This record gives sequence, structure tokens and C-alpha cells, in this order.
Amino acid sequence: MYVQHPAPTVGGIFDRLDTEWTALCADHAVHAAVTDWLVTDQLTDDVAAVADAVTDGVTDAVTDSRARVLGPAQLLAALRTRDGHLSDALTDAVLRTLLRRAAGRDRSATLAARIVVQAMIPAAVRMTRGQVRGSGGRSFDDIGQMTVAALFEVARSGCIHTRPGRPAANLALDTLRHLCRDLAADREERGEDLAAAEDLADSAPGPAERASAQAVRAAAATAGLQPAGAVSEGDAGRARLELLELVLDAMETGTLSPADGRAIAWHYSTAPVPDTTAAARAGTTAGAWQRRRSRAVARLTASLQLRPAA
Repeated sequence: MYVQHPAPTVGGIFDRLDTEWTALCADHAVHAAVTDWLVTDQLTDDVAAVADAVTDGVTDAVTDSRARVLGPAQLLAALRTRDGHLSDALTDAVLRTLLRRAAGRDRSATLAARIVVQAMIPAAVRMTRGQVRGSGGRSFDDIGQMTVAALFEVARSGCIHTRPGRPAANLALDTLRHLCRDLAADREERGEDLAAAEDLADSAPGPAERASAQAVRAAAATAGLQPAGAVSEGDAGRARLELLELVLDAMETGTLSPADGRAIAWHYSTAPVPDTTAAARAGTTAGAWQRRRSRAVARLTASLQLRPAA
């Protein structure tokens, strides 16, 4: 499954990746390696189901003989839906498994990371477009090569996000942060004005940032962190999203319980839920709810202080 790229990529890094991908899919050793992964990681049914859905096929139970037909092309089809996005629970599970393999130290880790890169090409193209304007005269292909290098490094890093809907969005966001750091360092070496570069980076959210914000809001709604009613413009801002992401991370690691998370998220908002109302929803008293929030804030603060510097 391949994506039509815009004219600037013709003969460039993304076209070369597609050409290389065709050769990888035709390589029997690569096909066999990917098949073995799918069997070992018990992903044959998932990959076959998603790949068949993408191609309008009908999925039956995956037999041993059919499992041997599954290779890199089918794995990519399972990772990338028709619109080029990595989105649902099945693709999340497949992507996480692939990222765990990519974080290894054997030769198969490089291949796993290469498959991740191929799956993320649509996002990489969008990132590259977004960075060309402020790149100090670098060409689309130059920025594209930096994007792919950053994406490969992030795929190999072992940083695997586990919240529903988050692995692909976080992979893109981590890559964008890495790319922006590399571009800033390059500007500094060239003696360009970093202040101007920072202004450009903050001017408008890029596709990775928008995808990340959408995923945070969806995860927060699922966890009950958003108060009932429409979310105001203020609550859709960066500060609110950062708070929600911190709370979700703390819930994921067990630092906060779901009730702890709601105690914080409902209170620290442009339209906070009154303690009496929140306590009634939680089936407790206002005083007990306030104490829960105080303890939760203390635990969250302590966990942030223990984090290593980025």
C-alpha cells in the first residue's frame, strides 16, 4: 500500500523510501522474518483482520498456511488505513508490538524501525512541509531527510506510549520535537537568528500537535476528566491540554487513581466543578473531595520532581 506524494518529493527521500519498500516486500528473507514476528507475537489474526478490512476482504480464521502469506505489505496495510492515518485499537496494538521490537539490539530491530518509518510516511511528509518555510533556505528534500532520521531514531528509542489512540500521535509528536531541535541546532551552526525560529515554531500548531491534542482530549473524555458540558475555548488551550496529559500519564503509571485524576482535572479548569457538585457525583462529602484533591496534587507534584530532565 503506497501513498501518492506531492511533486516536491519526486526523486527525493520519500520516493526513495517507497522504492526501497518495494524491494523489501519482494525479499523472501524479510517476508519470512516478518511472518515469524506475527506468529510469535500472536498478531496474525489482528493483521489479517485489519488488512482485509482495508482491502474489503473477508477474514476467516488465520490458518498456518495463510499466516505464511502475511508479510511486510500486509503489516503496513494493517498499520495504515485508507486515509493514511494510524488510529484504532488494533493498529495501536500492532504498532506498539513493532516499536518494542524496534527498541531491541538485534538485526531485526532495524527492520522493525524501518517498517515503522514506512507506516509514518504520510505524517513525515506533513511535518516536512510544515518546517520548510522556517528552515533558513533548506530544500524540501533536505528537511525530509532530517525528518526521516528523527523518526527512525524515535522508533528505536524504546519510548512506547500505552494510552488508547496515543502511540502514533506521540510517535509523530516526539519526531517533530526531535526535528525542531535538530533544525534549531543547524540554524545555530549557521549563525541564524534562533529567536526568529522560535517565533515560527510557536505561530500555529502543526499536524502532529493537532493530532496529539485531539488524542489527549479523547483520552481525557474516556477517563472522565472533562466536566460535563461543552469544553470552552480556554479548556481547549495548551495549558489545559498539558494538565490533562500530566494527569493521564500519572493515572497510567498508577501514581493517581481515576478519582484522583478527576479531582484535579475538574477543579483546575476555566470553569471548575464546585466541590459540592463534584463530591455529590463521586458519592462523598465536599471536605473529603477537597482532601482527595490536595493529596492527589501532592503526589502528582512529587512524581514530576522525580522525572529525569528531558
